[in-house]
Amino acid sequence: MVNLKLKSLLLFVPALSLIFLLNSCGKKYTPEQEKYISEIKKERAEKDDWMKNSNESPFVNDPGANFEPLKYYDVDPGFVFKSKLNYYNSPDTVTIFGTKGEKRKIVRFGYVTINYKNKNYKLNVYKGGTKDGTVYYTIWFTDKTTGDETYGVGRYLDFDLNPDSNFIYTIDFNLAYNPYCAYSAKYSCAVPTKEDHLDIAVEAGEKSFHK
Repeated sequence: MVNLKLKSLLLFVPALSLIFLLNSCGKKYTPEQEKYISEIKKERAEKDDWMKNSNESPFVNDPGANFEPLKYYDVDPGFVFKSKLNYYNSPDTVTIFGTKGEKRKIVRFGYVTINYKNKNYKLNVYKGGTKDGTVYYTIWFTDKTTGDETYGVGRYLDFDLNPDSNFIYTIDFNLAYNPYCAYSAKYSCAVPTKEDHLDIAVEAGEKSFHK
C-alpha cells in the first residue's frame, strides 16, 4: 500500500513535469528583447487609443467603421532585420493601382534585403509625394499570410530615409501595419505589385481587422 506522502508526490511529479514542458516549449528572450517586446506592446496600445479617439482616425472619419482593438501577432524579435539601402542606378517611375482602381505614379527608389532562414529576400523601397509636396518613403509587401491571417491587399512598413549611404536600417515586421482601406471602404490604398511579394509567412505585425 502506497503511503499518503508517496501518493501525493506521485501525483505532483506529472504536474511538475507538465509545467516544465510548457515552459521549455516557450521562447526565451534576453532582457533587451523583453524590453523591446514591452515597448512594442505599449506602442500598440497607444495606436488603439489614437484609432479610437483621433479626429484623423479612419474610424472617426467614417461613421460606418466600427472601432475595436487592432489584431496582431505576438511580438517576435526574430522578425527584426538589418540592411543597408541599395539604390537603383536609375530609379524608375512606375504605375501602381489603388484599391479603387485608380492609377498612381511612384518612384521605385531602392531596395533592402533580409535574410530569413538562411535565404535572402528583397524588399523595394518606394518614394512618393503628397498633394502638399511632402516626400515620403515606404515599403509595402504581400506574403504567404496575405488574404488568410493578414489583410488581403497587403501590409506597409514606414521607411525614414537617412542621408548616410552606409546607414544600417532596421526592418521590423512587428511594425507592419494595415492601410486605412483595411478598416473603411472610404479610403483607397496602394496595392503591392508582384515584385513586392515575399515567399515566406511573415507572422509578425498586424493581422486582418475583419476576422
